[in-house]
Amino acid sequence: MEFFCYHRDRPGSLPLRDELLEDHWSYMDQYAEEMIARGPTLADDGDTPTGSVHIVGLPDSAAARAFAFDEPNYQAGVYREVLLRRWRNLLGRTMWDFPGGPAEGDRYLVLGLGARRTVDAGVVALPPERDELIAYGPLLSDDGAAWLGTAALLRAPDPDTARAVLPPDRYADIEVHAWTFGGRR
Repeated sequence: MEFFCYHRDRPGSLPLRDELLEDHWSYMDQYAEEMIARGPTLADDGDTPTGSVHIVGLPDSAAARAFAFDEPNYQAGVYREVLLRRWRNLLGRTMWDFPGGPAEGDRYLVLGLGARRTVDAGVVALPPERDELIAYGPLLSDDGAAWLGTAALLRAPDPDTARAVLPPDRYADIEVHAWTFGGRR
């Protein structure tokens, strides 16, 4: 099963986040084989982290909860909230397979949160323009039967272009966050 996990930073937690960087990376190293995508969301300055995205394949929801809540930054209070949902990898690849590589262009996390609906092809289909998608898939209920939204990582020239990957009429809210490839530098 695949899971999308977005830890949102608590205001003022950057010094603690910096202090725990090696602990965070060591924890994530344990999941290297299961990782589909990872990386921080960033403030407008393009440098200050505001959260952490991890898309990971795990055996079940209990393993996903353990992954999200045993994470050292979460345990220490760096994060103010966690969005954890089942996810489906519609691209069938990891971020490391993205042909655009890890550094060229601006990257974004786009989250579309929708009303609970039964999963069908119409709500989980890929957008027609796919070349700039790094990761893309539906956010699902724990049992995988209900669609709750969509999460996309993509390369785009600006936030408005990134937002356009999701049709606004399908979502109650669409968030756009600057994002970058994560992992050890």
